Amino acid sequence: MGKIKVLIVDDSIFMRKLISDFVSKDDRLEVAGTAKNGLEAIELTEKLKPDVITMDVEMPEMDGLTALKHIMQRFPTPVLMVSSLTEKGAYETIKALQLGAVDFIQKPSGSVSLDLFRVREELILKIKAVAKARLAKIEAPVRRESVQLKTKPVIQKIEKPQRVMTGFKQLFAVGTSTGGPKALETVITGLPAGFKDPLLVVQHMPPKFTEYLAKRLDSISNMNVVEAQNNQVISGGTVYIAPGDYHMGVRQRGNEYRIVLNKEAHCNGHRPSVDVLYDSVSKLTGLKRHYIIMTGMGGDGAAGMKRAKDSGAAVTTVAESEETCIVYGMPKTAVNLGCVDHILPLTRISAKMIELSK
Repeated sequence: MGKIKVLIVDDSIFMRKLISDFVSKDDRLEVAGTAKNGLEAIELTEKLKPDVITMDVEMPEMDGLTALKHIMQRFPTPVLMVSSLTEKGAYETIKALQLGAVDFIQKPSGSVSLDLFRVREELILKIKAVAKARLAKIEAPVRRESVQLKTKPVIQKIEKPQRVMTGFKQLFAVGTSTGGPKALETVITGLPAGFKDPLLVVQHMPPKFTEYLAKRLDSISNMNVVEAQNNQVISGGTVYIAPGDYHMGVRQRGNEYRIVLNKEAHCNGHRPSVDVLYDSVSKLTGLKRHYIIMTGMGGDGAAGMKRAKDSGAAVTTVAESEETCIVYGMPKTAVNLGCVDHILPLTRISAKMIELSK
């Protein structure tokens, strides 16, 4: 098996050298080339045919988002965005994931060796995972949102009736990771305005990113989508995204269900963790509970789904099928544990949810 060829795109000489050094030190990877702007990235992608691209956003001549759009339309290649942990960086990363980027890594915060080591480990792990990603050409869709990348990011919210439905009898718990934002878009936009049950979602992401993910999904779907808040009353017809760096669970008070957020230890290397959500939902004996696991690296959520199935807490368990997963890790682990009732392609998951809700 040949080495994974990586094209590194960044206008910073320091970042190009740093990422090149990280890649070169792994026996399974090699640097196919480097580019200092989006125009060079497009040219080198066509010429070198890399297996993976790392892409900065802010670059002269052509920025990373514009280059990404061209690459995904002409010669789809797994792209990892290199993102800053800022409000603008979070917004641009969510936009990049919409345009076809598979995942993102955070830029090192400085020369601190511990931070550089963390970024290197994450970068190498993700490059190897997304190199196998299943991609298709992305057509440029018309989105119902205003994009202002050079100023303060704005997402235009679609006006929807505010539905407060506390008398729901069912709840859907959803877990996903790499490739999840696009998968969530497919599932959530596939649900009708009359869908009356709540969804609790764990998407592995850091703070700020989950806020913009929720805002964007809210802007393009019939559902109300929010970043969850501690002690928030859960309403039907609403999607609750676990905020970055917080575990999310649920507690029952009489006929009322409320969000519980905490910063307890990481689970399976994650906070938020799908297992933590699933285990909390499994305690809600007054509801029919449905567990869904989708694209992502590793196995977070699989053990929690197995416990829910074995205890009788799970009415239904669903895993995204290998054919549509960007990374077939989390669903594969659940399938291998023998706890999945339905293995479905991404495009059929929302239809199954509508069927179960009825």
